[in-house]
Amino acid sequence: MTSETPRVSTGLRRLDELLGGGLIPGTLTVVYGATGIGKTHLGLTFAYHGRVADGAPGVVLDLNARGDSQQHAPYARRLFGWPLTCWTHVVPPMADPYPPPEALHAHYSDAFPWTGRRSDYETAGPEGREFDWAWKAAYSRSLHTVRPFFYFHFCQGSRRVVVDGVEPCDPDDAIQLYLVDELYRKIIHRDAEILGMEICLPVWRHRAFIDAHRYNHQTITTLLLLTAEEARLADLLARKVEAGDPGAVANTILLMGREKVGTRVGRFLSVAKHRGSAMSDGIVEFEITPQGIAFP
Repeated sequence: MTSETPRVSTGLRRLDELLGGGLIPGTLTVVYGATGIGKTHLGLTFAYHGRVADGAPGVVLDLNARGDSQQHAPYARRLFGWPLTCWTHVVPPMADPYPPPEALHAHYSDAFPWTGRRSDYETAGPEGREFDWAWKAAYSRSLHTVRPFFYFHFCQGSRRVVVDGVEPCDPDDAIQLYLVDELYRKIIHRDAEILGMEICLPVWRHRAFIDAHRYNHQTITTLLLLTAEEARLADLLARKVEAGDPGAVANTILLMGREKVGTRVGRFLSVAKHRGSAMSDGIVEFEITPQGIAFP
């Protein structure tokens, strides 16, 4: 890895400095922090900066299963004047795949609105507690919305993905982490031609579109915002990464936590892992202002 290696700017100069110039293109970054620490602000900043860096803003997938809003649209409007509208275009098999023009301006999706634990779907069976796999049927139906959401935005130049709303959960019991793994491997980092052929059926009818809209899936950079039980930065730094935790395979880990400073509680950020790059060992304070994240 040399100093000439291209970087993906987060949209925050101070954070880019901590990362030795920015994120590594085509990698997964996991951001851990408690509710309200500023993860969504960071994610929206990263996604919107794609408008400058890539020629198209990134896309935001909200996996929030609590039923309340994480305020993505109001934040995007207030911070950037960005009308973050929701993608609703559905492409069932053998249907006309092409979204209407207005859909390509919809960079937000919340197509997976169910509880994030497999144990919530347990039922009593003859051999004890058994899983009800009805959520997998719901997942399969949602793919008719989510796959074209990613594919057609990637075809239009989006190269950033933000996944928000992942709640604390045992990795073995987490539907959300299963979804993240499936979506990352089978859609986000899937070859453009193959993904296009899976969506645009019959292939012979849409071959010209697929060939004209190939993109390099290895340039798509993903930010996964994961809510942690630990609120203090010191506890996050001491946190063990368990098997099944996406941080175990992520290229980069960012920690966002609180610490007491005199008579107030401050917000702090640290880079815990950044493979393939120099990184700062420093802990920096940040604030959430009306303009978003700011470093004093």
